[in-house]
Amino acid sequence: MYLLGYDIGSSSVKASLVNAESGKCVSSAFFPKTEAEIMAVKPGWAEQDPGNWWGNLKLATQAILAESGVDAEDIKAIGISYQMHGLVCVDKNQQVLRPAIIWCDSRAVSYGQKAFETLGEETCLSHLLNSPGNFTASKLAWIKENEPSVYEKIHKIMLPGDYIAMKLSGTICTTVSGLSEGMFWDFKNNRVADFLMDYYGFDSSLIADIKSTFSEQGRVNAAAAAELGLKEGTPITYRAGDQPNNALSLNVFNPGEIASTAGTSGVVYGVNGEVNYDPKSRVNTFAHVNHAAGQTRLGVLLCINGTGILNSWVKRTVAPEGISYNDMNQLAAQAPIGSAGISILPFGNGAERMLENKEIGCSIHGINFNQHGKQHIIRAAQEGIVFSFKYGIDIMEQMGIPVQKIHAGKANMFLSPLFRETLAGVTGAVIELYDTDGSVGAAKGAGIGVGIYKDNNEAFVTLEKLEVIEPKVADRQAYADAYARWKHCLIC
Repeated sequence: MYLLGYDIGSSSVKASLVNAESGKCVSSAFFPKTEAEIMAVKPGWAEQDPGNWWGNLKLATQAILAESGVDAEDIKAIGISYQMHGLVCVDKNQQVLRPAIIWCDSRAVSYGQKAFETLGEETCLSHLLNSPGNFTASKLAWIKENEPSVYEKIHKIMLPGDYIAMKLSGTICTTVSGLSEGMFWDFKNNRVADFLMDYYGFDSSLIADIKSTFSEQGRVNAAAAAELGLKEGTPITYRAGDQPNNALSLNVFNPGEIASTAGTSGVVYGVNGEVNYDPKSRVNTFAHVNHAAGQTRLGVLLCINGTGILNSWVKRTVAPEGISYNDMNQLAAQAPIGSAGISILPFGNGAERMLENKEIGCSIHGINFNQHGKQHIIRAAQEGIVFSFKYGIDIMEQMGIPVQKIHAGKANMFLSPLFRETLAGVTGAVIELYDTDGSVGAAKGAGIGVGIYKDNNEAFVTLEKLEVIEPKVADRQAYADAYARWKHCLIC
């Protein structure tokens, strides 16, 4: 038995085939091989053609079937992970009406801010758990006002994962988790957010039928089967946005469990067991994959724009020319905890929601020309990134999420021993590193949805733990002092 997982990203589409019994990935492929085009007709806009997602999915599917030699008859279920907060509009014939407005498009910021102010901050936060912000609902409001001829033709609105499921099956549906990421879900009343729909003037018919995250959400139809080489009737039994799915991939399901990534930007995603929100809206809260009316499981998402991008900037401009990241990590390790008094604020990649949407830039504090060298600056950069994680984790703990263990893939910044040890040291959390990715997680999510696995523990029993980093008690005070100095620089 095999499970097929798709990860629909803004850079590429990845497909993975997982042996359901062993839990191992037998084949994976991604397309395009160069980064996918993002159309920016105007500054701040970001659009993609959903047809290109489908075309790349087709290529990836064909590649893994050819490489693995697996018979399509043996694929028992399909799972989908996707880039969050996008907007796809289709007409009654399921034809796309305009390019998708994707997650990083900022044209709708003013629409969400006006809704936040008009409806009231308390109303929005207590019902939506977020500001309407630049999410899917606000993007639809932009279309309604600026492209009325397109709006009038819309039969259903969809997230990118909903679109892929529709192309596979001909069935249009969505999930509570998906609706929550678009600001269409009212957590207080456990239903579609009618008050926001009414404010924007949206008809309720635009919302697709709601299915459980782990359930049959359609079956591969004859057209898709012929095009992709799959078996007609194969069920689609799981879908989730990329950050909830990343948490699922790391077996993060219950209150207090944390998933983290640290690429160009960084994410800390914690599961909360109670309906709560940050009164300053510095983090985002969505329904997690296993959220249900009788079981509150909310994903609290902290995003830090200035993460690996700072480390790469230091490599290009500060570190010795030609040095590798591994060599750079070894050089940084020559400096003491706290970088002998240097603190770096890593916020040079745009406004930070965690800082209430302020754009404070990157700054370096405490340099002594007679004392400090490259090693101190390199270490201070990595510590500054970790301290920004700690600052956000403090917000999450104020919301009732105890951070005791952090799950992460062994990739990007988590390849750095210094980064990992600093994160464990300043938070007091155990860091566990795993070998997994989003498409493999989506495949295993499909296994839960189709009933091959009875629960997440059975699905992820074979998840390979690569490394465990325990906080060093002896270094606790040094990390605390360095963080306090960094935080003082931030708030001054």
